[in-house]
Order: sequence, then C-alpha cells, then structure tokens
Amino acid sequence: MTPADSRVQGPPVVAVYVKQSWWTTEDVLRTSDPSREGLMKVQSFGERIVLFVLNVVIFGRLERNLDDDDMFFLPHSVKEEAKILWRDGAAVGFYTTKRKGSLCGDGTGTCYLLPVFDTVFVRRRHRRRGLALAMLQDFCQTFREDEALGVSWPISPAMYQVCRKFLAAHPAERGRLWEVEPPGAWGQRGNIWLKVQLQQSRLHLDSHSGHSKEAVATRGQTSQDDGPRLSHNGEDHKERISGDQEQTDGDHAVKAAAGWLARACQAGQEGPTAADAGLPVGGGGGGGMRPRP
Repeated sequence: MTPADSRVQGPPVVAVYVKQSWWTTEDVLRTSDPSREGLMKVQSFGERIVLFVLNVVIFGRLERNLDDDDMFFLPHSVKEEAKILWRDGAAVGFYTTKRKGSLCGDGTGTCYLLPVFDTVFVRRRHRRRGLALAMLQDFCQTFREDEALGVSWPISPAMYQVCRKFLAAHPAERGRLWEVEPPGAWGQRGNIWLKVQLQQSRLHLDSHSGHSKEAVATRGQTSQDDGPRLSHNGEDHKERISGDQEQTDGDHAVKAAAGWLARACQAGQEGPTAADAGLPVGGGGGGGMRPRP
C-alpha cells in the first residue's frame, strides 16, 4: 500500500500487530457493534488502540501533508480524555480535551484553569460534512456549566474556519470560547469571536485598498495627445466618499466587537474586566491577540 499522499515522508504503514494477529489499518478502525455510532467517549483498551491508529498512523503517516504546514499531534497519553466519531461501522475522527484542573504536563504542577478543546481530526473522505463543527458543538455542550472554554493555541487555518462558522451560528458561545495557551490564565487567552471580527475587518480594508490603487492608476493614465483623464459626472468624488465610508464601517465593526466583548467579560462571574483580559475597550487594536509563529 502506498500513502494517500506521496509527499508524506517515511515508510507506509500497512498493518498493526494487535493481540497476536496482524490487522490492516482499516480493519482496526472497523467495528461490528451497531451501537457504536456518533461521538463516543474512549474507555476501553481497544478504543485506545483505535485512537492511536487514527492519530499516529492515519493522520501522522497517511493523511498529513508536510508541505501544507499541518499540525502534528503527539501520541495521546493513557489518561487523555477523548471521543471517537463513529459512522457506518468505522471510526472516522476524534477529538481530545484537557479537563479543568488536569496537569498541563508531566513535568509541571500547573493545572488547566478551564476545559480545553485540544486536538481534533476528521479523515479526508469524511471532511466538508460538518463533522468538526459537530465535535466542537459537542465539546461546548459537554462543559455547558463552565463560563469559559478554551481551544488550544495556535489554531490551524482549517480549525479557525470551523470556529468562525460555529460562533456565527451560536451567538451565545461567543463570550466563552477562547484561544488559550496553558494553563489558560486571562493573560493567556484571546477571544476567538473578536479575532474573527478583526480579521474580517482587515480583509475588507485590504480588499478596498487594492481596488483604490487600481482606480488611481487608471485615472492617472496619459496619452501623447491628452493630459490626465478627468472623471465625468463627479464619479471620482463619489468613489472617494465611498472608500472613506467603507473604512469607517470597518472601524465601527471592530469597535462594536471589542465593546461587546468588554461587556461580556464584565458580566461574567469570574469578574475580569476587558483590561484584565488584555482586550481593547472600544478601540480597533488587537490587544490580547497573539500572532502565530
């Protein structure tokens, strides 16, 4: 068997030796139990093997493009809390979490201050069906009593799109879903919905800036016989007014998002203010947002 993507380095994995027998990787992921359907918590030793194969073999060896700068997951520990997604008798994905109060690592006494959505994976042929979205929603429902939930930093571009769609459809979750670094103190959190609004505002302004430069270049063209071409019927003036208005609208969107987040923080029982959280109050800055390395 050859890897699903020839750019993946290392020898292909064709089978796994379990209980004194060789099993193909696809056979390991199958089940004859009809009750295994949907998201199910990993509990048995056999389910731990399925989780390992999905993570280390399927994702790590067969379905991860090194050229695409994909995330890499280390093998999960025996104590890792996880759920496997079963569909039509086969395991097609998983997600893992860090419980509030669990250790951040074996060599530290620091504990997570909030539940964290740590790793998530869906097999290639099952993507674009809303499965990652369903797993994020399951995570939020599992910890519905917690006022703040985390998603491990850094969030991949694909996971960022999942978060954007989820928060657009579930406004009530916007104030409690954060991109976090361990252990998740307020200085280590960035609100994901605010980040969505900031990035969309920047994209909007960058797009308009590109159109404006093109328009300026067009207006400045000359020929041998004519001087600079003049606009007709005030179109040049209207264009400048339109550009100023779009920039103002973008600034208002950022300010509205920041103001909304500040009110959400102040309303929480944990009691941090927007300043405590490292967030802008009524401004268009990106306080508390950490750039990806």
